[in-house]
Amino acid sequence: MKMEWMKQRFEEGLTIKVLYLEDEQKSAGFIEYIPGEFAWRAVNAPGYLFIHCIWIYPSKLKNMGFASRLLAECLADAKAADKNGVAVISSEGSFMAGKSLFSKNGFTPIANDKPSFKLLVRNLKNGPLPTFNNWRGKLATYQGLHFIYSNQCPWVARSIDELSKVARAFALSPNITELKTAQEAQNAPSIYATFNLIYNGKLLADHYISKRRFENILNKHILPNRT
Repeated sequence: MKMEWMKQRFEEGLTIKVLYLEDEQKSAGFIEYIPGEFAWRAVNAPGYLFIHCIWIYPSKLKNMGFASRLLAECLADAKAADKNGVAVISSEGSFMAGKSLFSKNGFTPIANDKPSFKLLVRNLKNGPLPTFNNWRGKLATYQGLHFIYSNQCPWVARSIDELSKVARAFALSPNITELKTAQEAQNAPSIYATFNLIYNGKLLADHYISKRRFENILNKHILPNRT
């Protein structure tokens, strides 16, 4: 599903660069970015390259400068394309890179949102700054139980069927919506956009969750309030 999603995005300028080390037989990391007009996050970032993901694995390879090397590739592409700069969203949660990586590479935070989201930019020339979109304004339109997702993240893509089965086991009928365009993702009801668990207008999870975590959410937030 991720591969099919990528094939459609390459025409929009999606770039994925993979890090290989000479003594490793598999990839040690990657970076994924796209022109801001086609970003799959709840942002408005025309004129910038926007980073979706940056990843280094295993942990022993972290703090060795490899992530900075990947960022340098993105910045070089932004400069070659005469972009205003590069933008990214960070979070202190486990599913996104934290701000420290970007701060030490010259990125500046320009907006914050709860619980720990930061919109950061590395400017290469003057231009309008990116902004968060009004994701909270979308929530009230989602009544009942909703999964809103995209295949931008393979972890999310493969979890939707699993979580839906859990919901049905609790006699719930979730509404499942796949975000199929960048515009839909930019108007999603959460900043991360790629995964949204909503019940009666309240965002209960904004990133991939396990079956057990979902069961806990059901027991705490949904089943006691079900009518």
